[in-house]
Amino acid sequence: MSDSRVKQRCAIKFCVKLRHSATETYSKIQQAYGDTALSRAQVFRWLKAFSDGRNSAKDDIRPGRPSSVHNDANVERIKELVCSDHCLSVKMIAEQLQLNPVTVHQILTVDLEMKKISAKFVPKNLTFKQKEKSRAICSDLLERIDTDPSFFPMLLLGMNHGFLSMILKQNIKVSNGTLQPHLDPKKQE
Repeated sequence: MSDSRVKQRCAIKFCVKLRHSATETYSKIQQAYGDTALSRAQVFRWLKAFSDGRNSAKDDIRPGRPSSVHNDANVERIKELVCSDHCLSVKMIAEQLQLNPVTVHQILTVDLEMKKISAKFVPKNLTFKQKEKSRAICSDLLERIDTDPSFFPMLLLGMNHGFLSMILKQNIKVSNGTLQPHLDPKKQE
């Protein structure tokens, strides 16, 4: 509910206490709030409610299902569920949490910024740790290229045959996000 509407209702309540007429109250609301003012019917309805003894300017709580289940609690529930099992479909998540599939899809794609890749929901962007690991690997590669002129052609060759084959051929070990030469004790003998 808009804060402006509550303020207008409080102004209407004030006019009731001053015993202003409905038309006079409506003109004052129009003058004070301009284009955002409540309609004539709404001003008259709230004026009657306050005249009949109503004290609260807020809407009454209505029974039934909430108009929107798109809230922080459901976003968190969906996030926990997807983190525990990336292979869940939108329909499966909706059934488990008893939510509308459209709402679940919107929360996944908009709020959690995830997209579906080959039956898994994954974040669209890298996490901070993934970015740091990627930076460390790239820095190590650049340093290795600077120190060893033959490394770059081998790197390109490895990219043509797959990164894994380059790592295996060069005896390079990926550890803690960095590339390190791996010396085989059998080959040294």
